[in-house]
Amino acid sequence: MERRSTRRAAYVARGVSLVAGALTAALIAGCAQPPKTALPEVPMTTAFKEARGPWVEAGAAAAAAAPIAFDGWWKGYGDPELDALQQRLVENSPDLASALARYQQAKAATDSLRSAQSPTLNSSLNGQRDRQSERRPLRVLGPTSPDWYNSATLGLDLSYEVDLWGRISEQVRAGLATERAAAADLAAARLALQAQLADSLLQLRGLDRDNALLADAEEAYTRAFDLISRRHQAGIASGLDQARAEGQLESARSQRRQSQAQRAVLEHAIAALVGANASSFRIEPAPSLDLAMPVVPPGLPSTLLERRPDIAAAQQRVVAATATLGVAKTAFFPSVVLSAQGGFQSSDFGRFLEAPNLFWAIGPTLAYNLFDGGRRKAEEARASAALEESAQRYRGTVLAAFQQVEDQLVLLDRYGEALVAENKSVDAAERSLALATNRYRAGAAAYLEVVTSQTAGLQARRSAVDLATRQRRATVALVRALGGGWNAPMEMKADAQR
Repeated sequence: MERRSTRRAAYVARGVSLVAGALTAALIAGCAQPPKTALPEVPMTTAFKEARGPWVEAGAAAAAAAPIAFDGWWKGYGDPELDALQQRLVENSPDLASALARYQQAKAATDSLRSAQSPTLNSSLNGQRDRQSERRPLRVLGPTSPDWYNSATLGLDLSYEVDLWGRISEQVRAGLATERAAAADLAAARLALQAQLADSLLQLRGLDRDNALLADAEEAYTRAFDLISRRHQAGIASGLDQARAEGQLESARSQRRQSQAQRAVLEHAIAALVGANASSFRIEPAPSLDLAMPVVPPGLPSTLLERRPDIAAAQQRVVAATATLGVAKTAFFPSVVLSAQGGFQSSDFGRFLEAPNLFWAIGPTLAYNLFDGGRRKAEEARASAALEESAQRYRGTVLAAFQQVEDQLVLLDRYGEALVAENKSVDAAERSLALATNRYRAGAAAYLEVVTSQTAGLQARRSAVDLATRQRRATVALVRALGGGWNAPMEMKADAQR
């Protein structure tokens, strides 16, 4: 009996030594180091090329003292309606709500991955009535074992995977990076919707002023047509003058109806943005509202990478792809799971929870895939290609950001110069109209000169309104291109430098 116990102890010691040796060999074979995140190089400059013009120079000092705020940058245009609509956008926009739901999904997925870092404890309770076959080989208790018997089991199962190679931690890191990317996507969606709303309302306000110009022109052309008609009936004006006056009047009416249609379409689009029913939504016209021209300093190109949420999202996806590659590399190493089981098992329901019915098992499990037909190699290659794709997407996002900033800077500068010239054109057209009208009344010129001057004056005024609107819309696009005052959280910056 003593010899049998000694032999059993020797078997246990040999098994423990084999497991320890396997673990030691696995550790020596290679401690899988997680790959470091390496963002692709993007050419940088010390200043934006198109950052020039009076509006930049005049507002640089003031903007440095009061930088753009993420919440409320649109207040610089001085339209109370825009501020109220922005509040409705945040509260009711279906697009913003769906972006929030995507972030919540990513957060829940990260929590699910993080749970793998903790042990798993399962329980089971089973009670059943069994009948075994009379001709079953190796009956439980030999030929005398009963054909009918009870079976009750109460058990607990505890398991824990030892994260030797960082597989679980890399999965958590990938999930956390994906969650942060979703958070940045949410910020980017919010900024995009706010910018779209501001842009749409600025267009609508421009159409309000355009409609006012066309309404004044239609009224003036109606009076002119009535006057020419009376002069024609009196034999003073020719039928050609009357036809020209009528054509000019109908053209103004047509242009006004087109402008009204454009405004209605924009009003419907704004309703959808803020989550309202277009059939009951209305924005009162405000043709006399003089919108301000805010100054948006571009800052330094080096800070752009930290100010745009879409760049931060692309950066975090590189981090996630890097961690996923690390997970693929750990598949070449064995896995170690610590497990324990225990409980009660008996055929007597009345004496179930007694010491003789106790069972338990404890011990580690070392598993290693010896052959998989190249599956792990293929997964590693796929993860590596996905990392390259995310890196190039990050690079493309950064380059597009610089392009968008430069585009809006040059539009602001050129639109400002064009607006100055267009205002001079309006003044010249008004002088031309006054001279043509006096010449026509004096009989020194045909009505064609009056019509031509009126058409040129109306076109110049409409062009000036359009240029002013486009210049303000460029400031909205510049705010969006600069990130709207958003700044990457410190954990995103630190994670990208790993």
